[in-house]
Order: sequence, then structure tokens, then C-alpha cells
Amino acid sequence: MNSNKRSTVVDAIRGLSLLGILMANLLIFQYGMFGKDEMHYFQPTTLDRISHDMLKVFVEGSFMPIFTFLFGYSMIKMRESLLAKGLKYGRSFSRRSMLLIALGLLHSIFLWDGDILLFYGAIGFFLLLFVKRNAKTVIIWGLIFLLLTSAFGFGSMDPTATETTRMESYVKQSMEVYSNGSFAEIMNFRNTEDPPFDFPAWVLFIVVLFVPLLNAPMFLFGMAAAKRGQFLHPSQESRRYLRWALLVPVGLGLKTTGVMLGKDHDWSGVGTLLGGQLLALGYLYLFAFLYAHSSRTSLVIRSFEAVGRMSLTNYLMQSVVCVMIFYGFGLGMFGKLGVLQGTLLAIVIYIVLAIGSLLWLKRFRSGPIERLLRIGTYWSWSGRAKPKTVAPSVTTIDS
Repeated sequence: MNSNKRSTVVDAIRGLSLLGILMANLLIFQYGMFGKDEMHYFQPTTLDRISHDMLKVFVEGSFMPIFTFLFGYSMIKMRESLLAKGLKYGRSFSRRSMLLIALGLLHSIFLWDGDILLFYGAIGFFLLLFVKRNAKTVIIWGLIFLLLTSAFGFGSMDPTATETTRMESYVKQSMEVYSNGSFAEIMNFRNTEDPPFDFPAWVLFIVVLFVPLLNAPMFLFGMAAAKRGQFLHPSQESRRYLRWALLVPVGLGLKTTGVMLGKDHDWSGVGTLLGGQLLALGYLYLFAFLYAHSSRTSLVIRSFEAVGRMSLTNYLMQSVVCVMIFYGFGLGMFGKLGVLQGTLLAIVIYIVLAIGSLLWLKRFRSGPIERLLRIGTYWSWSGRAKPKTVAPSVTTIDS
């Protein structure tokens, strides 16, 4: 198989990650960015609390890292493809990153404050430091950042009485605004209301400085996987997939421990952060193993592939659909549906998007947002990088 040929297993894994991301994001759509961790303000039922804990263990923090891994993977494959055509990589990827930043800004300002595209575009410039490094070096740096990420989760910060009061006021205000507000009112609240915490400037500076480092491990592991040519021959790699799939019970054990300890325990964050990324790797390789032993004509497999090929379009469509369901200018279901019901709704939404993706790809090669991104990245209406043409040499014959 050509190393630059599109990997269908990567498309399928990306499609799977979007299902988990939607399940996790439904908590934010339903309860808000801060309200999802302050469920007591919503009078949750016992079923809500159990469902919430299950999502924390099995879903939250373990599907977005898969998407992150594949972003790093795609960086290397994009570079290989451009170099094979005699083109420079940095300029195209810089344009791609700037477009993701712009798209993320629009998404976060006008639709939803849980956007990740802005961050992906920004961290792309940081990751350029590693594209020329060999796989072993990239893995070592990934492990270093993984340890830093885990250490960052150690310790607990008990909120002061003032912070607790501010949190309660903020969440209750968000319940009113998101449930009944107009588009303009919700956008104004999201973009101007002070968050329910008051960190000193030096703390915010450190957070901004270390955010790329805390999210770097999965990007780097994905880059290393691409450099080693993984996911190009699924049937030949299935034994490797199975070995790495053993990380699933390890990740689940760490995350379960973190949830059971509670957020006020010093080691809770370590278990959650480390377990989340290990579980993501385990999920990724377990699904690759199942893919290697499945029929490529399976409707389920083809659906995951289709959603993955249109991942950017589907990610944005998830936001459009969910704000229309939960916000006041739509059905106004904010805080009213329940955690388990929200998870089931996520599956229904995903099925609808999968059907739409399958139908769209019968007529077009890629999703509409993917096409626009490629046009901007390669500065070509065809959305394809044009190979350099070498002028033919002219042979002269002396008379």
C-alpha cells in the first residue's frame, strides 16, 4: 500500500472519536461549561449521578485525546504527501493552522464556548518543532509531557466561600440565560460574563504557558505512529493493536480510582488525567484491532469511516444541532433532559449525521468544510496540492 494513500482505519477511528466527543459534550450543552461539574444545582436524580460517573470513567477525557492523536498523525502524513510532490510543508501547514484558528474563533464566539479548533490551530505551530524528529525522539518527548500532565493533576484546591458563592450565582444565571435567552443574549453572556473563579494574573500566565505541554502527549504519539507507518496495513498489524489494547483496563482502573476518590483528593486528578490518556490509546488500538477483523462492507464500519472523512463538518454540525435543542432560541431544553437521556440523544444525533455523511460522500469526495479548508491550505480551487513541474532540459546540437 502506498504510504501516502488515505488510511480507512484512521477515518473509522476518527469517526468513533466523534461519537465519544459528542457524548461528553452533551454534558456541556445540557449544563454549561462549569455547571456540568456542579450537578447539585440541577437537582440530579440518582440515575443522573450514576450516569454522570459512568461518563466520567468511560467517556470524558478519553475520546478527545483520540482526535488529538489523529491530528498529530495527519500532520506527518500531510508532510509526507507534500514532500513527495516536491512541495514545502511549513507554508501549507501554517495556512491550515491559521484557518483552524479563524474557524475556531467564529465557532466559539457565535455558537459554543467548548470549541477545540482554535486550540488545534494554535498548537500546530508548536508541533512544527517535532515534525522532522525521528519517531523515537518524538515518543520520548511524548512520555515526558505525559508525566508532566499527570503531575499537574496532583493536589486539590478547596474553593473559598466567595468562590462557592460566585459559582452558584454563575450557574444559576446560566440556567436562566441558556434556557430562555435569545441568540444575542446567550452570545453576550458567553463572551462577556466573568467566569466563576478569580485566579491571580500569574496563575493565568502559567496556565497559558503550559497548556500546549499538557496536551502535547497524544499529538506526539500520533506523529510517532505516522512516522512508523502504523494503521496502513490493519490485517498485518492486528497483533500490535491487541497488545496496546491492554491499556483499556489500565486506563479504566486509574479513572475509576480518580472518580471514587472525589475531586477533593490530592491523587484524584492524577488518576483522571493519566487514566484518560492511557484509556484513549487503549480504545484507539482496540477499535483498530476490531476493524482489522471486520468486514469493510459492514454498514457500521462504513458509517464510522464516512463520519471520520467529514470529521470537521460533523464536529461543527454537532454544535449546530445541540444549541438548537438546548438553548432558548431553539427548544430550550437546557438542564431539563437528564444525563442518561442526553447520552442516548447523542447516539441518535450521531446516527443522523452518519446517514448524512454516507449520502454526501456518494456524490462528493469530502465534506464542505473539509473542502474549504483544503482550498485555503493549498491555495488552490481544486483543493489539491500541485506538484512542482520541472522544466524539461533543452539539448542543443552544435553544427
